[in-house]
Amino acid sequence: MVFAIKTEIFLIHIKKTEKSNENSPDILYNLCIKNNLFTHAYKLYPKYRREENMTENGKPKYFSLMEQLKADIVSGAICPGEKLPSENELSQKYSLSRHTVRKALGILEQDGYVEAFHGKGTFCSENMSHIRKSKNIAVVTTYISDYIFPRLIQGMDNVLSESGYSIILKNTGKSRQKEAKCLEELLKKDIDGLIIEPSKSEMVCKHRNLYQNLDKFQIPYVFIQGIYSEMKEKPHILMDDARGGYLVTRYLTELGHRNIMGFFKADDMQGLERHKGYVKALQEAEISYDPDNVVWFHTEDRKVKPALIAREMLEKGNLPDGIVCYNDQIAVQVMEELEKAGIRIPDDISVTGYDNSLYARRGTGITTIAHPQEKLGEMAAELIMEKINGVAEKDSKVERLIQPELIIRGSCAVNKKKDNM
Repeated sequence: MVFAIKTEIFLIHIKKTEKSNENSPDILYNLCIKNNLFTHAYKLYPKYRREENMTENGKPKYFSLMEQLKADIVSGAICPGEKLPSENELSQKYSLSRHTVRKALGILEQDGYVEAFHGKGTFCSENMSHIRKSKNIAVVTTYISDYIFPRLIQGMDNVLSESGYSIILKNTGKSRQKEAKCLEELLKKDIDGLIIEPSKSEMVCKHRNLYQNLDKFQIPYVFIQGIYSEMKEKPHILMDDARGGYLVTRYLTELGHRNIMGFFKADDMQGLERHKGYVKALQEAEISYDPDNVVWFHTEDRKVKPALIAREMLEKGNLPDGIVCYNDQIAVQVMEELEKAGIRIPDDISVTGYDNSLYARRGTGITTIAHPQEKLGEMAAELIMEKINGVAEKDSKVERLIQPELIIRGSCAVNKKKDNM
């Protein structure tokens, strides 16, 4: 019944497309054939049935040849980079006309299984190397040197090495152009799966076609620490960053702070989610949200803008009671600028971070949110293994949302200004 409904929808789409494209019969006939709708194809376009050589099972002979060659590629009988027999050789081997052989090869080339080079012949695509088990998993991170990723990679290796898998590691530097380049390179390599942290995940993904190629070549992939909004149906593991932003902000309100600034990253999902939590905590404490109290920065100015804004606050004498920072690194930047001017942390201003990194051990410590880097790596590896082994989504045993934990240290204190009012 479901198949019948899907078929009917497909055929309605075919008819609509036909009306809008005067050159559509060839294209639409081939669409029907590729979707195994042979009967419908011949009903819609009866002239083709008269022209095609048919096999006993009702399939066009070129389609049967295409399926045979595809099976040889998938099984490894034809290896990546290997030259296929010529049209004449295939014609003689399968007792088919060269026209029929050419149509079969044309479909394989269109679907990316083979590549044709003028004067050289037709070759199995190098992209087909992934079809056989390579025992390689590609991991694409934003920053290899970042304080989070050494532990993250360790967690992945804990799981993958037990199953005999090795890691191919690449990084993007938070550049979407570099991410696209990494994907292009990995599509040519021998990998069984991919774990990736997207670059600037809150922006539109302009290289979605590369992810569609991963789908096309049946290479499973898992997003971590963010996901593009147009790909939210894809497997991913995230921290509940909205909850994390809420916890640190609520803690400041519980200490009596009312004038609370926020420093958030604008071009990734984590920054926007942490901001959501910040807003929610203010609302619960009946504190009006002031957009002028929020500083947005981007990947490109993350090492400059937070400190710059802190200096501007000092110059204007417009200091808040508390500051919620996107991560521990930003918290350190802000604290250093404040302390240079004689501001005492936490006596004058309370500051929070995020990630519980080595930065959070500075001085008496920074109140922060624990980031279970190693656990996240293990979960991502377990999920990609499930996808490689064909485990259905409903049978998955891997959690998809990590709950944050507030770590209280010496960067926050009760608001003494309020007590003196």
